[in-house]
Amino acid sequence: MRRKLLSLLAAFVLIGTLTYTAIPQVKVNVNTTYEQIRLLVDIMGIIQENYVEEREPKKLLTGAINGMVRVLDPFSQFMEPEAYKEMKTETEGQFGGLGIRISLKNNWLTVITPLLGTPAYRIGILPDDRIVKIEGKSTEGISIEDAVKKLRGTPGTKVSITIAREGAKELIDFTITREIIKIETIRSKMLNGDVGYIQLTEFNASSDKDLDKALSELSKKGMKSLVFDLRNNPGGLLDTAVNVCREFIGGNKVIVFTQGRHKETRKDYNAYDKAPYEDLPIVLLVNRGSASGSEIVAGAMQDLKRALIVGTTTFGKGSVQSVFPLTEGNALRLTTAKYYTPSGRSIHRNEDTGAGGIMPDVIIEVPREVEAKLYAQSEEIFAPGKTPEPALKKQERVEDEALKRAVEYLKIREIFINKK
Repeated sequence: MRRKLLSLLAAFVLIGTLTYTAIPQVKVNVNTTYEQIRLLVDIMGIIQENYVEEREPKKLLTGAINGMVRVLDPFSQFMEPEAYKEMKTETEGQFGGLGIRISLKNNWLTVITPLLGTPAYRIGILPDDRIVKIEGKSTEGISIEDAVKKLRGTPGTKVSITIAREGAKELIDFTITREIIKIETIRSKMLNGDVGYIQLTEFNASSDKDLDKALSELSKKGMKSLVFDLRNNPGGLLDTAVNVCREFIGGNKVIVFTQGRHKETRKDYNAYDKAPYEDLPIVLLVNRGSASGSEIVAGAMQDLKRALIVGTTTFGKGSVQSVFPLTEGNALRLTTAKYYTPSGRSIHRNEDTGAGGIMPDVIIEVPREVEAKLYAQSEEIFAPGKTPEPALKKQERVEDEALKRAVEYLKIREIFINKK
């Protein structure tokens, strides 16, 4: 039995090595000496001979692999065929869900941000809400793939979740109806006078083109400065985030670079020689729901003195995941590098120290209850009078302090320049 288990493990490692080396530009160093895998084989043998119920060696090995990957970070994942297919569904098509981006924080399922206009957004889910139960069952230690399976489903069906929210004395229960999630990434309008406003909710394949169109339309309306809102933007495609920066940053400057374990893996992403809006005054809004691509843009704009960053410290998701297809439909999603701002700051949050994310130049803390009301009333900013009924009564409405301050900074700057 022990020899059989050893052969199975060795074959798996060999197959994995061959699969990895077939991928271009990937170097893998897998040490499979007998001494290093003896403990695992011994434990598998003891389980096979003595556990109260019989277990298939393949399932034991899969469990061992899952455990090995899980100790790395919340974003690395061994995906069996069903989970791998689910991941591709998310990136390639529409699905029935709640409209939230989730991560693991301190071993708990945590909301990065709800997506604008989705069921989770409308019902009042907030960034940093901790999902402690799904259908009454605890989520402590749950994997991302298992959470996704439980939260997604046929559009029109319901799922119940229980939230632990910072500052709330009791847990909050929600029952949410799943919908087909369609993401609207750009919203724009003119604010007071000549101040433009653009809200970017996600970095998908067309966001950079949509941004360019929105900037052009606002320019025709007389825009002389811009409030660029990346609050609750969970990120998306790296190339799109870089292209967004290229609208505002020129001079072939480094926008962001990725760095893996070895120095030679560094990859720089640069601006072009000229940027169409490199002289446009900008205030950029961020909060705890701004992650990944949003942090790339905020970090570059801050380091290069291109915009004033206003809001609260961002989420701190600055790592690169690569997907390695394996045999039998399995795959490994592995963190292979981290994002760094032009000055070399790591965006990714250190789980032990809490350091990470982008700290704004001007910090404006927003209480959770105020943030919830801002969410509820924001739909009417872009479609006044078109919603069936106001999300909040007039007396319940709150002022968007961060947006107000952003406009004030731009106006003060304009007055100061005009006096020169």
